[in-house]
Amino acid sequence: MPPRRAIRLVRAAASRPKRQRIRLETDQRRAQLLALAKRSFSDRAYDDVSIDDLAREAKISKGLLYHYFPTKRDLYVAGLSEIADELVAAISNVPEDLAPIDRVRRSLDAYLEHITRHARAFVSLMRGGIGSDPEVAAVVEGVRTRLFDKFLHGTPFAPILRGDARFETAVRGWIGFVEHASLDWCTSARLTRDELRDLLADILHQIMRIAAPSVFPQLAK
Repeated sequence: MPPRRAIRLVRAAASRPKRQRIRLETDQRRAQLLALAKRSFSDRAYDDVSIDDLAREAKISKGLLYHYFPTKRDLYVAGLSEIADELVAAISNVPEDLAPIDRVRRSLDAYLEHITRHARAFVSLMRGGIGSDPEVAAVVEGVRTRLFDKFLHGTPFAPILRGDARFETAVRGWIGFVEHASLDWCTSARLTRDELRDLLADILHQIMRIAAPSVFPQLAK
């Protein structure tokens, strides 16, 4: 190639506007991918979500996505864990200085308000998407354990009731009932939110009469 032509080509290339790439910090990129994962896995079945689609929507290469999450399963579990954290955080904001019955009702209100706004994510969390995966099961069981701990945390009854197998079995069973009733409500609402809250509170009220009779009068106040 003649020297003059080569010089012109170099100058022309230098004068062309360069494509701008948006570079996000590590935490920002991870947050972006988690938000995308939560939305995608809530809207579609696990097998219907592809890494190609996720990378395309995030406007990054598959290689960069794999840098943050080595497999689709890793991304799914991370998104599920964040959904779980958000659900527990919603209930954790309920004041602990309320009377026990008021605290239960406020906690149920916070719980139902959260899943009303994030119904698809809640269903995704509780139903899972990849069969009997141990990490998914651990995330869901972690939610149950943290909700049980919140049930007692800050109450004067904790020293009496914690470790009581009868009480713990009853309350964990009630939490399971709340899960299934909430799933049913999300997919086919036949009660108003207030009606569901009152039903769940009344059932707990009756459970406590049987499981913790020694402290029931105080719990009911």
